[in-house]
Amino acid sequence: MGEHAPLRVLQVLNHMDFGGIESVVMNYYRFIDRRKVQFDFAVSKDSRLPQSDEIKRLGGSIYLLPQVLRPGKYIAALMDILRERSYQVVHCHMNTLSVLPLLAAYLAGTRVRICHNHTTAHFKEGLRTAVKYGLRPLCKWFATDYFACGEYAGRWMYGNRCFDAGNVYVMRNAIDTQRFQFEPAKRERVRNELGIADKFVIGHIGRFMYQKNHAFLVDVFYEVYQRRKDAVLLLVGEGELLGRIRDKVQRMGIADAVIFYGSSRDTGELYPAMDLFCLPSFYEGVPVVAIEAQGNGLPVLVSDKVSQEAKLQNDYMIVPLSLPAGVWAVKALSYRECGRMRERGFSEVREAGFSIQSEAVNLQTYYVTKNL
Repeated sequence: MGEHAPLRVLQVLNHMDFGGIESVVMNYYRFIDRRKVQFDFAVSKDSRLPQSDEIKRLGGSIYLLPQVLRPGKYIAALMDILRERSYQVVHCHMNTLSVLPLLAAYLAGTRVRICHNHTTAHFKEGLRTAVKYGLRPLCKWFATDYFACGEYAGRWMYGNRCFDAGNVYVMRNAIDTQRFQFEPAKRERVRNELGIADKFVIGHIGRFMYQKNHAFLVDVFYEVYQRRKDAVLLLVGEGELLGRIRDKVQRMGIADAVIFYGSSRDTGELYPAMDLFCLPSFYEGVPVVAIEAQGNGLPVLVSDKVSQEAKLQNDYMIVPLSLPAGVWAVKALSYRECGRMRERGFSEVREAGFSIQSEAVNLQTYYVTKNL
């Protein structure tokens, strides 16, 4: 590294598509001082990489790795990159699967090896959960530094003793508050484009997977729809369970009231069109979509399995998943009448410490200090 060259940090993700982890990393990348710290990315070769052009424009490199289902090839390929480029800092965002890049970094002699946990687990995921619990202790063996999106995720991954000792760096899922500030003109435009100008819109952004609990969300919306025929459910995202949820919506006879939007490169355009954001997940760390929704001034309805650290405003209701969909529907409809001033959302998120401008400086300082 030249005298004035930036410190290059290799960010390791599994797939790089439209997910929340990708969003968090890119938020930091946009606002970090790239004269001092530069990001490169190592991701699975089957990633769609919608961020590719932006990464290259910002000065980053992208390395494509074998799938993690081929661990031997994966570790060997990553070791080659680490040795060839002489990275001194590797930041792994693959939760318990981070054991693979951490092992590669350990064998390659990388000095700073960061394990970053973004989530927890749920027993109903069967083998997936068993694998998480099996790999969890191994991550600590090969990491030199422990990161988490919040206290809940940090304690789950590293244990209470480690967290209480101050050995876990909480890297907040911070956002560009200006980007998510509510704008009435944007709301009007997007709602007109979607044909929902006069509707009560419940929104959700997230991958169609077990964790996000779309099936229950559809049940909740069905109960809302029985009470308000002007209700619409806006679902943003893709995933392995998309087809199953489409079929459920058809069987329930509410297909005309549900919009399957697909993936979005700019979710900041969609929050203004919503009246309520609903996140009935089985488990979460600190979901960035909940932060973004509050930044847009949206009332938010979440399950009791979402970390309470995500609550940044008063119009944020936590409802137990054990309660029936009808109870959730009543809560959802009560928000319709809250009369919230949405323009103040971005300032509330900023005051809660989730502004990317300040958090990016903190992360940059951490990297540089560790490399001294």
